[in-house]
Amino acid sequence: LVSQPPPADLEKSPYADLVNKHKVNIDFRKFITIEGVSASEFRKDKVYIQEHTAVIFTSRNAVDHFFRIAKDMRVDIPDSMKYFCISEATAFYLQKYVQYRKRKIFQGHQNFDDLIDLIKKHKDEKFLLPCSDIHKMSLIHRLDENKINYSKAIIYKTLASDLSDISISEYDLLVFFSPAGVTSLFKNFPEFKQNSTLIGAFGPSTVNAVKESGLNVNILAPTKTALSMTVAIEQHIVKNNKKK
Repeated sequence: LVSQPPPADLEKSPYADLVNKHKVNIDFRKFITIEGVSASEFRKDKVYIQEHTAVIFTSRNAVDHFFRIAKDMRVDIPDSMKYFCISEATAFYLQKYVQYRKRKIFQGHQNFDDLIDLIKKHKDEKFLLPCSDIHKMSLIHRLDENKINYSKAIIYKTLASDLSDISISEYDLLVFFSPAGVTSLFKNFPEFKQNSTLIGAFGPSTVNAVKESGLNVNILAPTKTALSMTVAIEQHIVKNNKKK
């Protein structure tokens, strides 16, 4: 069970290779739901978009909800606003809302350290960090230790999906991609016991969340030999088939 929605084109995804090569069954289910914060809730935090000259985007959700909240509050985003995106994919997605100009859209390489290096070159800007109520504290620490002038704006919430129709004990492997997914597991199945169920976790924060929940991580990514979760799963299958 993969705790994400299915790929747009499953047959062209790495998961299809797993199914075809190793004859495994894979189900997809989104463990978390994103809900936007209302304009009235946002106002309570007394964060004013128009007082900032740059925005830091760490996800597509942040992009969507930033422009939604700006529209709901009738805030005009000036053409001079600069945007610092965690990855090329996020920067490309931003073009849904703003015209691409090299001078105002900057991108990292899926790594916040890359982005911090770019942000440090623009220390005169006042940054806005739109985020979820559940966010990585490591991002906040990196901004603080580099003395970046920024405000944090909670513009959406990460909630547990309703998984009551799932028989969780029927799965041999549960795959998580965020700490919020692990939280959702226990919100839906408070009596969950790992027993023989394998757990896959992507990223250090997800691995930590699994361990802090008292579970064992059996498959993890990224590693030097498995940059993706599908490769890590395949390596596990191959290794265990050899034992048999």
